[in-house]
Amino acid sequence: MTRYTFHIAALAASCLLFSCNKDFLERPPQNQLSEGTFWTSEKDATAALNAIYQQIDGSDGNAYEDGSTDNAHAQYPWESNATTISLGDVTTSMNEGWNFEAIRRVNYFLENVDKAPMDNTLKERYKAEARFMRAFRYANMLGNFGDVPLITKTLTVEESYVARTPKAEVLQFITDELAAVAAVLPPSYAGGKNNEKGRVTKGAALALKARVHLYNGQWPLAVEAAEQVMGMGYELFRVTSEDAKDAADDYARWVDFANADEAARFRLGLRSYEKLFWQQYEENKEVILDRQHIPEKDTKFINTLLLSDDLGGWSSIAPTQSLVDAYQSFKTGAAIAPVPAAERATRYKARATDPAFYAEYRNRDPRFYASILFDEAPWNSIEDGYAFTWVKGGNNCSKTGYNFRKYVDPVAWGARIDNHANHIIIRYAEILLIYAEAKNELSGPDATVYNAIDQLRTRAGMPVLNRAALGTQALLREAIRQERRIELVLEGHRFRDIRRWKIAPHVMTNLYDLENGLVQTRKWDDRLYLMPVPQSDIDKNPKLNPNNPGYQ
Repeated sequence: MTRYTFHIAALAASCLLFSCNKDFLERPPQNQLSEGTFWTSEKDATAALNAIYQQIDGSDGNAYEDGSTDNAHAQYPWESNATTISLGDVTTSMNEGWNFEAIRRVNYFLENVDKAPMDNTLKERYKAEARFMRAFRYANMLGNFGDVPLITKTLTVEESYVARTPKAEVLQFITDELAAVAAVLPPSYAGGKNNEKGRVTKGAALALKARVHLYNGQWPLAVEAAEQVMGMGYELFRVTSEDAKDAADDYARWVDFANADEAARFRLGLRSYEKLFWQQYEENKEVILDRQHIPEKDTKFINTLLLSDDLGGWSSIAPTQSLVDAYQSFKTGAAIAPVPAAERATRYKARATDPAFYAEYRNRDPRFYASILFDEAPWNSIEDGYAFTWVKGGNNCSKTGYNFRKYVDPVAWGARIDNHANHIIIRYAEILLIYAEAKNELSGPDATVYNAIDQLRTRAGMPVLNRAALGTQALLREAIRQERRIELVLEGHRFRDIRRWKIAPHVMTNLYDLENGLVQTRKWDDRLYLMPVPQSDIDKNPKLNPNNPGYQ
C-alpha cells in the first residue's frame, strides 16, 4: 500500500480532461471513466492500480473480529457485526464481507492495462500486484462463505447471474495465483515513483499463501510456504532500551523480579511487543504486509475504539476475563489457575482495604501488561502518573472491567489526534506460528517447531517451551494454539481459529464482569461456521442459492 490515499473520485478526475475547444456534447461523461481518454499512459495504469489498493482488506475492522470470539466484547452493535455474531443471532440480512468491488476493479485493470504504453517489466509487476489483491479478497470470502462465485473477468449485466463456485476450486485458484505472482513480485521496494514501500512483495504473496494453506488444513503446503518466507530475512521486532516515561512504570509492584537481568528481560519484552504497532516503528523488519496511512489525513480510529472514556475513548472492544486468564506466568511459563468468579467479585469489592484482588495480575506474561488495562495498571506513556480505573456503568466505559492497550499509540493520543500508524496485515510472528502449527500437525514435535514458538516467547521476555512437558503432538498443539491466541490478539485471526479448530462451542460462553455481573449472554450455533450469503444479493441473483446450512 503506498503512502497516498487513492480515491476513485481522483481516478475518475484524471480521466475527464478535455480540450477547451471541443463542443460541449463531445466531452467525456463527467461521472464515469472514458475508455478513449484513459489507459493512455503509465500514470493512468498507476492510478488504476492504486484504486485497487484502496480496497485491500485489513484495518480497524480486524480488531472487531475478536469481538466475535472469546477474546473480546464488542458492546455497540451499530459499529460492527461482532456483537450480533457473538450472540448467535446471525441472519441473512447481515453482510459479513460479501463484497466483489475489489475483484471487479482487478478484473477491469487486467483487461485494460495492456493498452497503456509503459515499461513491460513494470506492467507485469503491476498485474501481479493486482492479482494478489484479488486472491486476498477471495481468501477472506472463502473463510466466511465457503463456496463463492469465482469471477475473473468483467461481466455484463446478463453475465452477472452466476452460481457459487465450489470452495475447493476457489482455493486452488487462490493458491495458484499467489504462487504465480510470487515469481514476479520483488522482495522489497526502494521507494520513489512506482516503487513506494508498502506495495505487495514476494514475501507478502508467499505469506498469504502459507496462511491460506494453514486455514484449510493443507499442512505440507503451509510448511513449505512458511519456510520460504522464513528464509527471506524477516525478523521479529525488538527494542533495546526504555525511555523515561517507560521507566516510570512501576512493574516491581506486579512482578517479583529475582534480579536486574530478569527485570530487564520483562521490561524489554513488554516494550518490544507494544511498540511494534506504533507509528514511530513502522516498516520494521517484522512487517510483511501493511495497510499504510497518511499521517493526520488517513485516520484509523483504533485509539478511540479501545480506550476508555477517561482517555477520550469509547471502549468499543474490551477484553474478556477468558482472555485475561489465558496469559501465562512470566516466572515459569505455566498456565495461571483462574480465580473463581464469585471469589474475584468478593476481592474486587474489598480491594480498597484488602490487596488480595491484585494478586491475580501479578507475574504474568509481559504481553499481558502490553495488551490489557486492568485496575491500577500503570501507563506513563499515555499520561504522567496514569493508572487505569474501571468505571462500572460509565459512559463509553468497558462492560467487562478491562480495556485494551495493544494497538494504542500514546504519541498520537498525546497530540490529541487519533491513530495514524500503518495497520499490519501480515507479520513475521504469524509466519512462525503458521510453521509451528502446520509442522506439528504434519509430523509432530521436533526442534524446529519448538524453536519457532520460542522465538516469539523470547522476544516477549517469556521462558521457552518446556520440551519435557510438551513432548507429544497433542500437548504441543495446545501450546501452539495458546501462543497464537496471545501473540495475535486483536489481529483478526481468532474467529477463524475457533471455528477451524472446532472449539467455538466450548469457548463461546457467557461474559461476566469483575463483580460477576452478566455482561452478555452468548450462544453458539454450528451454522456460524459459515456466514450467510446476504439475502439482498440472493434476491438479485437466485443462482446464489442454496444459502449456507442453517440460513435457508
